[in-house]
Amino acid sequence: MIAHASLAVSDYAKATEFYRKALAPLGYEFTEDHPEWKAGGYKEGNNTSFWISEKTPLTPGHVAFEAKNKEQVESFYKEGLAAGAKDNGAPGYRKEYWPGYYAAFIHDADGNNVEAVWFDYDAK
Repeated sequence: MIAHASLAVSDYAKATEFYRKALAPLGYEFTEDHPEWKAGGYKEGNNTSFWISEKTPLTPGHVAFEAKNKEQVESFYKEGLAAGAKDNGAPGYRKEYWPGYYAAFIHDADGNNVEAVWFDYDAK
């Protein structure tokens, strides 16, 4: 079980606002702000499970957030693009992964591959 994950960003202030908007449809709230470390965390449920921190040099990473339904995946994608992300895969089934893998992918300003996925166990 993973307690938390982190992505490196090049501009903490800009990334804080981007993730605040992109993750809202998935139920995440910005709850930890540590400007002295250029780090911050987002909470969904009882745990601050996703963190960003300003780092150089920067190596882009990947993180996937589990959505509760198809609509959350679509809203994540729409809000992410509106907040400045680049498309890396519109919402849809990724049957090459698994028949019920419904996901959307965006690249943040630093090239991190950010995904929202819903596991549709009824898909064939």
